[in-house]
Amino acid sequence: MATLLHRLGLTAYRRWPLVIATWVVLFIALGASVAAFSKPMSDSFSIPGIPSEKASDMQAELFPNAPDPSDRATVNVVVAAPEGAELADPEWTKATEALVGELSELPQMPDTPLADPVTAAEQQRQQLVGAAKEAGGDAEVAEANADALSPLSDDGRVGIITFDFAVESVADVEPTTIEALEDVMAEARDSGLTVEANGSGSQGMPHIGGTSELIGIAVALVVLILTFGSLVAAGLPIVTAAVGVGFGVTGISLMTAFTDIGSTTPMLATMIGLAVGIDYCLFILARFRAEMEHTSDRQDATGLAVGTAGSAVVFAGLTVLIALAALSVVRIPFLTSMGIAAAGTVLVAVLVALTLLPALLGMLGSKVFAGTVRRYRPARDHDGRILNNGVRWARVVGKQPLVVVALVVVALGSLAIPMKDLHLAFPTDSTASADSTQRKASDLVADAFGPGRDAPLLVVADGRDVPADERPAAYGEVVAWAAGQDDVSSAQIVGQNEDGTGAQVLVTPESGPEDTATEDLLSNLRDGQADVEDATGADLGVTGTTAIFTDVSERLSDALPIYLLVVIGLAFILLMIVFRSILVPLTATLGFLLSVLATLGITVAVFQEGAFGLVEGQPIVSFMPIFLIGLVFGLAMDYQVFLVTRMREAHVHGMSTRDAVVDGFRNSARVVAAAAVIMISVFAAFILIDEPIIKSMGFALAVAVFLDAFVIRMALVPALLYLMGEKSWWLPSWLDRLLPNVDVEGEKLERGQGGELVPDEASPGQHAADRQPV
Repeated sequence: MATLLHRLGLTAYRRWPLVIATWVVLFIALGASVAAFSKPMSDSFSIPGIPSEKASDMQAELFPNAPDPSDRATVNVVVAAPEGAELADPEWTKATEALVGELSELPQMPDTPLADPVTAAEQQRQQLVGAAKEAGGDAEVAEANADALSPLSDDGRVGIITFDFAVESVADVEPTTIEALEDVMAEARDSGLTVEANGSGSQGMPHIGGTSELIGIAVALVVLILTFGSLVAAGLPIVTAAVGVGFGVTGISLMTAFTDIGSTTPMLATMIGLAVGIDYCLFILARFRAEMEHTSDRQDATGLAVGTAGSAVVFAGLTVLIALAALSVVRIPFLTSMGIAAAGTVLVAVLVALTLLPALLGMLGSKVFAGTVRRYRPARDHDGRILNNGVRWARVVGKQPLVVVALVVVALGSLAIPMKDLHLAFPTDSTASADSTQRKASDLVADAFGPGRDAPLLVVADGRDVPADERPAAYGEVVAWAAGQDDVSSAQIVGQNEDGTGAQVLVTPESGPEDTATEDLLSNLRDGQADVEDATGADLGVTGTTAIFTDVSERLSDALPIYLLVVIGLAFILLMIVFRSILVPLTATLGFLLSVLATLGITVAVFQEGAFGLVEGQPIVSFMPIFLIGLVFGLAMDYQVFLVTRMREAHVHGMSTRDAVVDGFRNSARVVAAAAVIMISVFAAFILIDEPIIKSMGFALAVAVFLDAFVIRMALVPALLYLMGEKSWWLPSWLDRLLPNVDVEGEKLERGQGGELVPDEASPGQHAADRQPV
């Protein structure tokens, strides 16, 4: 591989105008395709095969004209009179009617007329009671149902005005429509009313600005300037990473022409794309500068850098690709699209590092390290070799490796303890930011109507196999069964189809959508479903947004072991090929598991339990753990490959394991540390985004990178290598024959340059390790 990449680097350097022009043409073609074929992004979290989806399909058969809940752009405008007043008071009736009139004039509004909550509540009561009397039903039950479904609170102070925008999906709600809604609410507040709104249509598609990316890039630029001491060299990884992210995000937009893409997918791809894009180019550029220390041929230095460091980049990128692409194995559509999109961005980052970076080196020529702000003058050891902080730290770890292992295991194990209380759920309006109108509206509804008003469950009853004269009794039995469950505030039939073969029973819990009691209620309904079906002859299913989100969370939890098995298995094989060892990949994997458990523990403490008061405690986003594991595993193996390949390279050239560990830190610790700081900065900047999914992911990724890079790779791994000694590189002879030899160390290239690595105690002038200037 090193030989092939060496040739690729030389070709890109020589033919830099053609290479750069090719990237430009590809980007223009991709952008034109997006303009012609791309579609809006969506936020559907449904998973085919889950119980709530099956119930939803049953509902679609029985009620073909009913809208799909996942496509409805519903808005609940919550209006409240001042304390001690009622909406029925003349002053507030006038203000509420004015609000209703303004809402009716909003863009994209349906033709159905709106009514103020007081009027709507009375109309609904008359309709339900009249229908019950006409059918010979119980008027008192109808009164109770009217109270349970009323858009007006018991004290008459809070009301709800509900409507759906006339669009096919939430993605079709225009930003101008949301702005008009906000203006109408602001005007109504001037009258003295409290007015807030929630629902899927109240905010349209989330819009996330570029402030976080700019902050991460700014910090990365500072780190790169300190690393290279050159403004031009520091800018190269930023430029190439921006190109990679630009291609990745544009490609994601094109993917919308073929499949549904979630609105947060580009942001997650940007996170990983920026980080690995900068890191991969940093690693190759650092090796290029190392080669330039003992040659004046920039073309040859470029070829050697791409051939050696480029090999590590390829395998590091492959581990990330495996971790991300393997998300498709769990058969969760929205997670698959996230993984494939991020994997595509990483693939572009690798290609950019291997082709565009050497082309830019060819274009810049002698100006690559122009704009010098400081010169690198490394200290020398007593034997004349470079003495940097990496060497000092490696020797510190080497003095008491067993103590280091014990400290790391105990510390990270302690941090992982809060993970035992992990509660997974999807974000809802009730868990939104406290200063958002969605959260304020949900709080108003919870206080006035109970938290379960925002967490309804819908039981669909299929009575096609039930005799017509027995269906009313069967549906009534279903209602009684649902109402008798623990944590149920009310249950009533909210609709039947024309021929009476189907009914919808609305079950309102006493607890909110993110509460574990609501999940228990859903479980109890399904556990008792078979008995009710036997007793009534009707087929039942439970659906609704709350049920769908709960089922998705459960499917994600069930899929995690399969995902781990696939990712770790494939990556383990890949690492055996790279390191020609069993124990090195094993320690790398165990270290990753330790760091990710600690990360989840810290995330639970901060985001779920509200530790330190940084955020308001709420459940962890359901797909965060599995996506975190995928990303962190890929990134962890990046550092493993970058750091340990230099150790392997030293060992291949004759050093003992102890000396090879020190030499690996001498040559790569500074670069790996810089790469980790950059990644931490990029990820941490996303904490500033007021979007629960992105905020928690940014925090968790930043913590995970810190723990894995500085605790696992810089402390635990070298300590274990010291303890294992030469056994670190043990590989059965039969397995050695089976595994391909890809020459990741670039042994042929090194020998071609006359370079030779020697032990740490060797005399000056006999080694190639001092070539590394960063």
